[in-house]
Amino acid sequence: MNFDFSDDQKQLRDQARKFLAEKCSPKAVRAVLDGKAPYDKELWKGLAEMGFLGVAIPEEFGGAGAGHLELCVIAEEMGRANAPVPFSSTVYLAAEALLIAGNDAQKKKWLPAIASGEAIGTLALFEGKGNPAPKNVKLTAANGVLNGIKKPVADGAIADFAVVAARTGSSGRDSDVSLFLVDLKAGGVEVKSLTNLDPTRGQAEIAFKDAKAEPLGAAGEGWSILTQVLDRAAVLCAFEQVGGSDRALEMGRDYALDRIAFGRQIGSFQAVKHMLADMYVSATLARSNSYYGAWALSTNAAELPEAAAAARISATQAFQHCAKNNIQVHGGMGFTWEFDCHMYYRRANAMALGLGSLSYWEDQLIDRMRKKNAA
Repeated sequence: MNFDFSDDQKQLRDQARKFLAEKCSPKAVRAVLDGKAPYDKELWKGLAEMGFLGVAIPEEFGGAGAGHLELCVIAEEMGRANAPVPFSSTVYLAAEALLIAGNDAQKKKWLPAIASGEAIGTLALFEGKGNPAPKNVKLTAANGVLNGIKKPVADGAIADFAVVAARTGSSGRDSDVSLFLVDLKAGGVEVKSLTNLDPTRGQAEIAFKDAKAEPLGAAGEGWSILTQVLDRAAVLCAFEQVGGSDRALEMGRDYALDRIAFGRQIGSFQAVKHMLADMYVSATLARSNSYYGAWALSTNAAELPEAAAAARISATQAFQHCAKNNIQVHGGMGFTWEFDCHMYYRRANAMALGLGSLSYWEDQLIDRMRKKNAA
């Protein structure tokens, strides 16, 4: 079994890395971090022109029709560049939900718009504190309208549409949850931006007041669909986290080779060597688990639930570890705004919560392995 990418996929990676190096420099990321723009619109446009937004969307719906392995390649490069665009919310979550559960009309309306960069999508799942669970969905759907509040919603302030989880039953079972598509530019929707750790990936509170909605997938199948979406997104986010981990490691290594203290490179000191070695180990372990997840995702293997959870756990731990230790290697300078270390630290900690906490995915992995062993 070959877990490496093909030559064509490696060429795609090189192409994406070159494009992002030119269009998404640290200076460009800082322009969003320090400025008023919620995301880099020129970069978003460029990603669409390069075909990266629609790489896993079928050609019949305006995409490149490549596949999830190619999307994993792009995700890794997005993580390396710390790209300030709504890529994960639109491509990993909204587009995947449409691909899994959308009817032809819904796919024809939104997928081409995603691929062309004309539409930004998101998933409205959380309602305050707490991890993904059917019992935590309180927003209600009845008679074709939604009522309730979702927060935080990734990129909710700039999204054109949302996939919304809503309560449609009171049996106490998973079947009480259904999914709906909502045009956020229509009436009955109030959006408020939230302050968050990583301003380059915005969060919002969205209030639905008799907001018109159309079902996405069958009634009562919402949680089953969401589980599939979250597993797919876990693998894709893992690759983005692996890309960020590698870049943080490179930043720390380069600084350790350049910085001179007491007449020596600080990289020659044992404590710094150990720190960098630990970063390398965690990043490599995350890559291994992510590759397994990519295989399971691309083949729709039965192992996907466990592989997705394992990739999510190891990549989250690696990114947080590498981003934190990168600051430590830089010493006092690493804590300053002028250095870029904090941008990866922000992204690492923000991504650690985006699909549910680390402990949530650890519980998921244990539960899934128990069920598999009991079968």
